[in-house]
Amino acid sequence: MLDPSSSEEESDEGLEGERRDVPGAAGGGGSPRAPAPAREGRRDAPRPGSPSPSVLSEGRDEPERRRDEEQERRVRLQLYVFVVRCIAYPFNAKQPTDMARRQQKLNKQQLQLLKERFQAFLNGETQIVADEAFCNAVRSYYEVFLKSDRVARMVQSGGCSANDFREVFKKNIEKRVRSLPEIDGLSKETVLSSWIAKYDAIYRGEEDLCKQPNRMTLSAVSELILSKEQLYEMFQQILGVKKLEHQLLYNACQLDNADEQAAQIRRELDGRLQVAEKMAKERRFPKFIAKEMETMYIEELRSSVNLLMANLESLPVSKGGPEFKLQKLKRSQNSAFLDLGDENEIQLSKSDVVLSFTLEIVIMEVQGLKSVAPNRIVYCTMEVEGGEKLQTDQAEASRPQWGTQGDFTTTHPRPVVKVKLFTESTGVLALEDKELGRVILYPTSNSSKSAELHRMIVPKNSQDSDLKIKLAVRMDKPPHMKHSGYLYALGQKVWKRWKKRYFVLVQVSQYTFAMCSYREKKSEPQELMQLEGYTVDYTDPHPGLQGGHMFFNAVKEGDTVIFASDDEQDRVLWVQAMYRATGQSYKPIPVLQTQKLNPKGGALHADAQLYADRFQKQGMDEFISANPCKLDHAFLFRLLQRQTLDHRLNDSYSCLGWFSPGQVFVLDEYCARYGVRGCHRHLCYLTELMEHSENGAVIDPTLLHYSFAFCASHVHGNRPDGIGTVSVEEKERFEEIKERLSSLLENQISHFRYCFPFGRPEGALKATLSLLERVLMKDIATPVPAEEVKKVVRKCLEKAALINYTRLTEYAKIEGQCKTMNQATPARKLEEVLHLAELCIEVLQQNEEHHAEAFAWWPDLLAEHAEKFWSLFTVDMDTALEAQPQDSWDSFPLFQLLNNFLRNDTLLCNGKFHKHLQEIFVPLVVRYVDLMESSIAQSIHRGFEQETWQPVNNGSATSEDLFWKLDALQMFVCDLHWPEQEFAHHLEQRLKLMASDMIEACVKRTRTTFELKLQKASKTTDLRLPASVCTMFNVLVDARKQSTKLCALDGGQEQQYHSKIDDLIDNTVKDIISLLVSKFVSVLEGVLSKLSRYDEGTFFSSILSFTVKAAAKYVDVPKPGMDLADTYIMFVRQNQDILREKVNEEMYIEKLFDQWYSNSMKVICVWLADRLDIQLHIYQLKTLIKIVKKTYRDFRLQGVLEGTLNSKTYDTLHRRLTVEEATASVSEGGGLQGITMKDSDEEEEG
Repeated sequence: MLDPSSSEEESDEGLEGERRDVPGAAGGGGSPRAPAPAREGRRDAPRPGSPSPSVLSEGRDEPERRRDEEQERRVRLQLYVFVVRCIAYPFNAKQPTDMARRQQKLNKQQLQLLKERFQAFLNGETQIVADEAFCNAVRSYYEVFLKSDRVARMVQSGGCSANDFREVFKKNIEKRVRSLPEIDGLSKETVLSSWIAKYDAIYRGEEDLCKQPNRMTLSAVSELILSKEQLYEMFQQILGVKKLEHQLLYNACQLDNADEQAAQIRRELDGRLQVAEKMAKERRFPKFIAKEMETMYIEELRSSVNLLMANLESLPVSKGGPEFKLQKLKRSQNSAFLDLGDENEIQLSKSDVVLSFTLEIVIMEVQGLKSVAPNRIVYCTMEVEGGEKLQTDQAEASRPQWGTQGDFTTTHPRPVVKVKLFTESTGVLALEDKELGRVILYPTSNSSKSAELHRMIVPKNSQDSDLKIKLAVRMDKPPHMKHSGYLYALGQKVWKRWKKRYFVLVQVSQYTFAMCSYREKKSEPQELMQLEGYTVDYTDPHPGLQGGHMFFNAVKEGDTVIFASDDEQDRVLWVQAMYRATGQSYKPIPVLQTQKLNPKGGALHADAQLYADRFQKQGMDEFISANPCKLDHAFLFRLLQRQTLDHRLNDSYSCLGWFSPGQVFVLDEYCARYGVRGCHRHLCYLTELMEHSENGAVIDPTLLHYSFAFCASHVHGNRPDGIGTVSVEEKERFEEIKERLSSLLENQISHFRYCFPFGRPEGALKATLSLLERVLMKDIATPVPAEEVKKVVRKCLEKAALINYTRLTEYAKIEGQCKTMNQATPARKLEEVLHLAELCIEVLQQNEEHHAEAFAWWPDLLAEHAEKFWSLFTVDMDTALEAQPQDSWDSFPLFQLLNNFLRNDTLLCNGKFHKHLQEIFVPLVVRYVDLMESSIAQSIHRGFEQETWQPVNNGSATSEDLFWKLDALQMFVCDLHWPEQEFAHHLEQRLKLMASDMIEACVKRTRTTFELKLQKASKTTDLRLPASVCTMFNVLVDARKQSTKLCALDGGQEQQYHSKIDDLIDNTVKDIISLLVSKFVSVLEGVLSKLSRYDEGTFFSSILSFTVKAAAKYVDVPKPGMDLADTYIMFVRQNQDILREKVNEEMYIEKLFDQWYSNSMKVICVWLADRLDIQLHIYQLKTLIKIVKKTYRDFRLQGVLEGTLNSKTYDTLHRRLTVEEATASVSEGGGLQGITMKDSDEEEEG
């Protein structure tokens, strides 16, 4: 926050100085106060006494301090008198009901408790069931928000409510829930509601559910509409008034007497008019910005008083009483109010003061009834003369009791009440019941209300000479009847004879009263006198007037009316009532010696004098009697508003500077009643709000905006409250406040992350920017150029970048380690910078989430702020990277972290910092790729030299290592997500070409090794493919697969290069298959070469045939050729199994088997074709049949297609062997011993 322009001590001293300047504050001094001295005056003054503290100097300071405290107390008491009068009888303002309800604020203890509750939930110590997603959301909320020092500061400043915490959580989870996948039957709104309910459960805590609600304190109900008693209590706290002092003031001011309060207002308004007339006469005006405003100022004073008079006149005569039925007078606001006593004023007629009374007559019993038999029926009637007649129930004469009440209305101030007692007539010819007695009463509103016995008038010759009736007559007092009773009167215009009359003081409206005299049974007064313009006072007795003992009079220019009562108490009451009615400024003082003349009223007067003496001792009378028109209400209101705002900011609500409805009501009423100018009010309010804001309190900028706009409109002559005069002081104060407010707003925008943490209060930052634009306006009509506002905001955001980064580095403890950066290891430096980068990204993400909306008008400025922020980070980043050893790749995670954030921000992508980051890491990436290429090439060379060709995953150890390195390198570069397209394309192309070269080298080395290995293998049926050969085959297969992923590029030469490596691999695989097939066929050729020994006509064939036949006579000789066929079949089957088991690619196995089968059949077919002219030996035939049939079946089982199996070669073989078989069956006696070309599963296996 901004540093205050003066210290707290200066502020306090200035306040004391101002308070001391209030005129005899409460003494009601006669002259306005002198201007307050400058705040710094007292601080700069040399302190008297010796330089070192001494007992003498301290002794002088203590009385001075006590005088200051006493002066301040007197000012507060005087101010409290005005405040309670505003509360007791408001006639201008009311408590607003449309103000936004403020939320209860959170304090530090509640924040700590809240942290503990959320920590307990995360530790699984609560009964709240939640899924992992909700737990993650709560954990993020706890770590980022609840533990934030910015939130702690906001709570300490009193600007945080439970609703703020809830809204931040709600905003946080909305993003999370929106990103979750859709679930059938469960809407995301349901999930949000569920999560919010669980949050509320965590927030409340389990123990709070059992607590009973306590009685609400005054601060807790301050947001409601308050009663007068609650308002009194609130302002006692605000102004530091003791309860006893309040009670004394309450009684002395007669706050419970509406008539006294209305009279006080009338006296005050009259005094204000007199002050205005005196000012106009003496030409002593405040200093205005224009000379012609002086006359306008007087008119405004008169107009404001006229408006107050009209407001007072429009009020009901007595609040809360029966509806006032009298006609209200319509008066002019220009002449009638100002020219009091004007002869042309509207006069009252007798019909204007007609009153309405309610009488209750209760008949209890009759006593002394003797003339009627006990069993006779009696009853009573009652009537108010001129009205209806009512009757009681019937009762026996032995017990004449009723308790019946009759209700009547009348317009007679002196009604006549008649009550009669009747008995039922028993005579046949009697037309009326017999009257036994009657009583006639003349009640007034002052008569006794209790039941009394009255002697009844009985007919002549009646036996009931002592007949009495017990009854009560209660006559109410209408609210507009202020006093009544019997007085002697003598006047010049009315009541011209000195005689005793019944008088009623009637209030027709707030400004119209009349003394009326009434006769019996008359609703209109006999005579009346309008009291406006009269002055009432006590007088000495008039010896020439007979009747009446205690005299007083009412005097007016050209008229004097003398009144007299029978006792002092009655006189005092009449004078007080008429004093309130006349609105005179002079207060009548009773003559003390009259106490001797009136023993009846002496006790009352003695009590009043005793109370007055006690009040005088308490020192309160001067505050009551102080003339409001002679006090400086501008200063008093400033003090009142300051104290009220201090109290408001310290109550239990997060008010943000907004007053409660009751406080607004009292301040409004005070301003209107005592003439506090609206501009002064808002200038003081702005000053107080800014002081609190500068001291760390959270103030709603909307409130500042409203008050500033009001003052600006007033100063520029726009009359927001109808006041057109502008004083020089107002204009100067406004300019001073405008400059100060501008500095405050710029400071808040520069500290936006800390003044408005997490976007709280909601919309405050946006309102602050709007207010700044308003403050920059030169007048109220000309909008400020957009570029000027943008320039100021740009300057603020530049400061904000430095502030945010400085505080962030302090939080990350980077600054503390910069001093020992030389001793820190490079790894430690890099770790710190990486952590700092994470915090920087978090800060900018929070700015985007919580503050970007407020800066939506200037998104480029927010981007400039971010660039400035990153430029500060660049210094630390470059320092850490320079310390890294050469060819160290630990810094790449830093690039990935920063680049992933920057490339997804449209305003920061390829910005200044982003380009700097690329410039730093381009050489590192190129160097890394170069070294990796060299390393991979060396690993291929060394690996194949030492390769054992043991199967590892999909290939050999060397190939797996090669492909993993190539893939890891490409994934690493891909994960860099290089933002510059040209360099990214270059990297991709280079890695693909590198992969092609490496795979090509791998394929060639594998083929070479394969050929060598195959050449060394056996050519007989003992050949079994070694595992290493299959591994080489798998290496080629895997290379084919990997090339698709590692070497593929779109378009151009890259595509052609990729085709070359694919072609190379495919050709190599084909060659290897051909080599394998050739190897397998060479084994078959060896078998056939052995069978060639049995060719017909050869010498070797004759020997073999003879030897076998001779031996067969003595031993069991194996079937000729079967061992050779079985050996070959075993060779085929086992190699098929080896290939099927150890080669990973089915497609290549099928190709191999197809070629192996086809070439085998071709070799046999060629061998037979060479022997077309000779007959096959029986052993040759048997061996070939078995080899052909088993080969056919085995390859069919291995999945060779029918088209390949039943080729023309096979058909030729099949026909030749079938013919040979038939020939052998005819020529050989023993046949083929079950070996045949016919399909049979039962043929002998041999």
